[in-house]
Amino acid sequence: MFKLLLIEDDETLFTETKERLTQWSYDVYGITDFGQVMSEFTDVNPDLVIIDIQLPKFDGFHWCRMIRSRSNVPILFLSSRDHPTDMVMSMQLGADDFIQKPFHFDVLVAKIQAILRRTYNYSTVVPTLKSWCGATVDYEKNLLQNECGTVELTKNEMFILKQLINRKNSIVSREALIKSLWEDERFVSDNTLTVNVNRLRKKLDELGVGRFIETKVGQGYMAVEE
Repeated sequence: MFKLLLIEDDETLFTETKERLTQWSYDVYGITDFGQVMSEFTDVNPDLVIIDIQLPKFDGFHWCRMIRSRSNVPILFLSSRDHPTDMVMSMQLGADDFIQKPFHFDVLVAKIQAILRRTYNYSTVVPTLKSWCGATVDYEKNLLQNECGTVELTKNEMFILKQLINRKNSIVSREALIKSLWEDERFVSDNTLTVNVNRLRKKLDELGVGRFIETKVGQGYMAVEE
């Protein structure tokens, strides 16, 4: 049974969401002290974190930063705020997805299932190590390294890179990437993919290989070989 940590201070929403997710056989935990989120996160050791942006004491962005500083666990944001910068900020901080309140519960379940499936299943694909443009890509550990150093990628970033490398020198459409990542593109903002790719390219730039991911305007992206 997967363990979900739901960081939500609205007791009514928390209770309703927990009851619905429990019906899907998820083990759902909440926060008792919003000043000690990291302590409770460590105690639960969840498989996925669902977090609101507006929280007591510190906002969800703060706790996302804290979680990412010590864990690569998938993070799904919930928010009643509808400003595009909230989604961009969440993705830049390493979140895996974003849902705006009020949300349809079936959409929440679909996103949770998709995140858990790609996080805990795709790492079994072999080979786990791949050489690309002088760098070693470790699909299992979500690491990319060369003589310039090592960078750690999120699950989404590695998934995107893997899709591009597997079809190197060929254009992978934005639609294909969105569908592969989030199962149903109707529930995903096109900007979400852009943010993930830009964040991936920024990390690749640290190793001097960012230029090998090319944007094909109006078509998609392509990984080229050096």
